[in-house]
Amino acid sequence: MSKLAAIVSSQERQRQLTYLMELGLVGMLFVGIERGNGGIVINTAVALAVTQLPPILERDYGIPMDPRLTLWITSAVFLHAFGTVGLPGTTTSFYNQIWWWDHVTHALSASVVAGVGYATVRALHEHAEGIYFPRRFVSVFILLFVLAFGVLWEVLEFAIALSADALGIEAVLTQYGLDDTMLDLVFNSIGGLVVALWGGVYLTDVSSALRDRLDARAD
Repeated sequence: MSKLAAIVSSQERQRQLTYLMELGLVGMLFVGIERGNGGIVINTAVALAVTQLPPILERDYGIPMDPRLTLWITSAVFLHAFGTVGLPGTTTSFYNQIWWWDHVTHALSASVVAGVGYATVRALHEHAEGIYFPRRFVSVFILLFVLAFGVLWEVLEFAIALSADALGIEAVLTQYGLDDTMLDLVFNSIGGLVVALWGGVYLTDVSSALRDRLDARAD
């Protein structure tokens, strides 16, 4: 098999895996409805909405989203939603059953957030003549961006948990204490660090497309 054929075959498998995870999210949505579990319904519905962003960005805004990026984004939201459902026939979620599940989903989700920040900063760097971002600055910015988003997320989880407790309803997002929050921020940083170090390999085309749109607006 030639190198080109191998690449095409790999991309096709990535698309198939993405499609299977989207079907899985639809199935989890119906599981949540059948159980009457608002947390599962909301988390899977949001995840499904996120999986539609890559084709919308590519079709309507001309931003290239190759199968690797689409699979990356879909994997992050799929694992989070799957973690709220758990195994069939059980009422306990993976977040409660598997100690490392929360860490993996936080690191993966944080890497997606970091990817958005990285692509945007690189686009601004290439678009504006008066703006120059040294590589080290970009790496530090990505880490700070992810940490800030992570803190905002933890505050949101805390606020939702308090509101749900006050209203006597099930919380959509759950916070398990200070230790859990600190570990979440640590794994958020790991996800951000991975993108800060290797984001250029996978996000160059996205950054260039964003730069082209900025250039078109400026003309």
